[in-house]
Amino acid sequence: MRDFPSCFGENGVQIADASSSSGTLVSTTTTTSSNKSPQNLVTCVYHCKLHNSSFFIITITWSKNLMGQNLSIEINDPTNQTLTKQDIKTNPFSKRKGLKTLKMGSNSTTIFYDLSCPSFNFSPEPINKFYLAITINQELILVLGDMEKELYKKLNHPINSPPNSIFVSKTEHVFGNKMYTTSAQFCGKGQVHEILIECDTMSDEDPVLLIRVDGKLVMKVKQLQWKFRGNYTILVDGLPVEVYWDVYNWFFGKLMGNGVFLFQACFSAEKLWGSGRPGMSGSGLFGGDCGLVNGLGFSLVVFAWRNE
Repeated sequence: MRDFPSCFGENGVQIADASSSSGTLVSTTTTTSSNKSPQNLVTCVYHCKLHNSSFFIITITWSKNLMGQNLSIEINDPTNQTLTKQDIKTNPFSKRKGLKTLKMGSNSTTIFYDLSCPSFNFSPEPINKFYLAITINQELILVLGDMEKELYKKLNHPINSPPNSIFVSKTEHVFGNKMYTTSAQFCGKGQVHEILIECDTMSDEDPVLLIRVDGKLVMKVKQLQWKFRGNYTILVDGLPVEVYWDVYNWFFGKLMGNGVFLFQACFSAEKLWGSGRPGMSGSGLFGGDCGLVNGLGFSLVVFAWRNE
């Protein structure tokens, strides 16, 4: 969530849309990410706890270039001090399955991976046919992918319990002209939802921002040139998700500017009971343990780069 622009302050503009869920003020500061070069990458952050109650922050970055897929793994301690960082290349000239053992001071870390034939959708992040696992001092703390049977055959010690990890946040750079697609799992054991951000900023008509979750329209902002920053609460799986948007650069920035969107899962009673009114959409309830870190639920940050 640290990449989301700091655009909330005292000097702001009121969101004028009558259907807006709150009167939050947002500032007119330009998005700092407009100076960054666009990259095709996805960054996922996990809060991983050991049985002795110590924990680590693991950041997984999936990226793609002309040579193929790349993977970067960074492990930080609770003070955000980087303990180790490891890059794994999965291009045709590199080894795409195996393990790597690293030392982190007094701790020993092993990374197990099989990225030989993963499947992809619209993102550098694989969706299936892979595994990635991390152990610290032979304790399994993170498992990704759907090839758990193959993974457990590679482990040289029994697994007494599943890893205690929470998916904290996801940051993704997406590209398009009118439509930008990503996915999010707002609850650790909940459904993976497809999110579509749609906006035609080049038409002669007043641009309209639409956001759909699994094909269902959950948010609509008219007169976007005047409401280029704002927030709105939607329902996903029956619980509120706060949506913040900043599309200043689409209208007033560089030719290939980016819009920034933050989807923040909310678990407060005020949001839960205050969101059940006209204009909200959603059904069902979260399944399983949704886990919280510092009182916050999962967050998704989307940098939507406009290709011309």
